[in-house]
Amino acid sequence: MKQPDTAHANGRPWLAKLKSEVFPILAMLLLLTVARSSFANHYYVPSGSMEHSLMPGDRVVVDMAAYGLRAPFTNRDVVARDKPKAGDVVVFDSPVDGTRLIKRVVAIGGDTVDLLDGRLMINGVTLQSRDEPDVEVMAGHRALLNLDAGGGPDIRGLVIPADQVLVLGDHRGESADGRYFGLVPEREFYGRAVAVYWRRGEGPVWKRL
Repeated sequence: MKQPDTAHANGRPWLAKLKSEVFPILAMLLLLTVARSSFANHYYVPSGSMEHSLMPGDRVVVDMAAYGLRAPFTNRDVVARDKPKAGDVVVFDSPVDGTRLIKRVVAIGGDTVDLLDGRLMINGVTLQSRDEPDVEVMAGHRALLNLDAGGGPDIRGLVIPADQVLVLGDHRGESADGRYFGLVPEREFYGRAVAVYWRRGEGPVWKRL
């Protein structure tokens, strides 16, 4: 003899529908959220502090696992990977007010920094390109500076402690960066910006950073 449909017999057909349709959707959304928190994300550039590398309105792909596999919804790495390097464009929270920022790593632990009129010297070596006066070269990264507003505050003989990082904006005279809020601990970086994938006025692009 055929057994009655328990869900319908009890007057709860919605329960069977919930289990078969809604729960899988919720599980998928949870997995996507975890992946976004731990592996990849994007960043919307709100200002011109990183011109000319990044322009206001740019949308940037961020590798959230570049410096370690992070526990979802935290800033704790469960698997360590690379450390930040000079030239990396990084995403982190401002030590002053918690605003999400994007800046360039210019010096790491052990480096001695001099900055004069917006131009860097690291360990006594200028980063200025011989052929392009407004370009700085850091470990293969090319930073096209914007010095239209001057160079901002100078730095003289600053020695970076271990596990600390100095970050600056490429628009040296218009960037609230490490010259104002100080050094940033390596562990505070959420990830490394990989490329611009959308630029205002151009649409879809792929400009590596």
